[in-house]
Amino acid sequence: MTQERNVSDAKLGANYTPRRGWFHTWGELDPGQVAEDLAQIADLGLDHVRIFPLWPHLQPNRTRISTAAVDELLSVVDIAGEQGLDISVDLLQGHLSSFDFLPAWVSTWHRRNLFTDPEVLQAQQALAAVLGDELAAREHVTGMTLGNEIGQFAVSYHPDPHPVADAEATDWTRALLETVDQHLPGRRNHHSFDDTLWFKDDHPFTPADAVTLGASTTVHSWVFTGAGQTLGQGHPALALFGRYLIEVAELWQRLLGAPRDRRIWLQEIGAPVPWVAPEDAAEFATTSIRAAVSHRSVEAVTWWCSHDVSRDLADFPEVEHSLGLFDERGRVKPVGEAIGALAAELREPGTDPDGIAEQSVQDGDAADGFPVPELALDGANRSVLGPRGEVFARWAAEALEGRVRPLVVDSSVTEDTMRHSASPSNPVDAERVFSS
Repeated sequence: MTQERNVSDAKLGANYTPRRGWFHTWGELDPGQVAEDLAQIADLGLDHVRIFPLWPHLQPNRTRISTAAVDELLSVVDIAGEQGLDISVDLLQGHLSSFDFLPAWVSTWHRRNLFTDPEVLQAQQALAAVLGDELAAREHVTGMTLGNEIGQFAVSYHPDPHPVADAEATDWTRALLETVDQHLPGRRNHHSFDDTLWFKDDHPFTPADAVTLGASTTVHSWVFTGAGQTLGQGHPALALFGRYLIEVAELWQRLLGAPRDRRIWLQEIGAPVPWVAPEDAAEFATTSIRAAVSHRSVEAVTWWCSHDVSRDLADFPEVEHSLGLFDERGRVKPVGEAIGALAAELREPGTDPDGIAEQSVQDGDAADGFPVPELALDGANRSVLGPRGEVFARWAAEALEGRVRPLVVDSSVTEDTMRHSASPSNPVDAERVFSS
């Protein structure tokens, strides 16, 4: 059944990437520049930012937390408050824009596992306690996230992996979240991950970690991880991939018995070239955000990112230089103007995004859901939902026609029948589905 959805309470913000110097500015903070950057974000009408202090800067030695680095972080937090912005702080950075930032005391001669070594765990807990205690005094801090996609260090294809078993990954996440909750109580504390958690069968971090730990479920939407390869550059259904991930997350929440009122945070979404052409980024952003906030469980959307990475900086993937709402000179881009206009619209009481029908599915009710094959609750066959597969192709085709259905497990649907449905006698491959 269709459910009326008032989304005026959905938050819309940006992941803050400093315009000058990117995250290399940690250690040489210019408060005036930070204030200028954050004022631009606030002037667009966005209500929150997420920030990324670098772990090696905060904790250069396993038993030493830098007071100066903590003070610098708090300065950024306070500036955000002065600009009227709520703020979420990431704890362990971790991984950002293709670069890994790990302390020297977990690398090379001092190699220790990030998720299982007792001394590393003790140090992480200590940093969480220090930051939590400091941030607790600031009411505009909405919470902490454990780290930006830190689970990618455990994935099998990482060039320098930190192997961890499924149970150990869960223990690591639960224990660190408990420490953050203890020292930053009453806030919404999270962990985050890229979409391999949802789609890679052997990933040690599983959907259960995503939907049962933390204040809400976080989703990171990047069309270059498979959706773009399936649909092709510039395809209009790419703008619905973020909504598809939200449906995947909600399906796992139902399957794994998460509370019915558990929320979902679309914590990262961007318009990457060449999959989205620069001239199409504004439309992509508007469609993506409308599709996301029309879902009853979505509490916030946070765009990646605020400012383009300067071309003075070397070795970044090309896409990183064009993801911002503002360019490297601080000029608002068309995508920034579009998101600003949408933010103003969503603040209006009773706002309901156009063009996306909201469906309500009760536990175990597949009557009006989009059927998918049975899923192993440990995630052992989670790849069946991946963006390179038939489930996504079929769902996106329907969604593009205006029918957005929640995913539901149907025992009559199997992976074999999905493959058969794409046979030459009954083709439902991407070329056919999306030729229009």
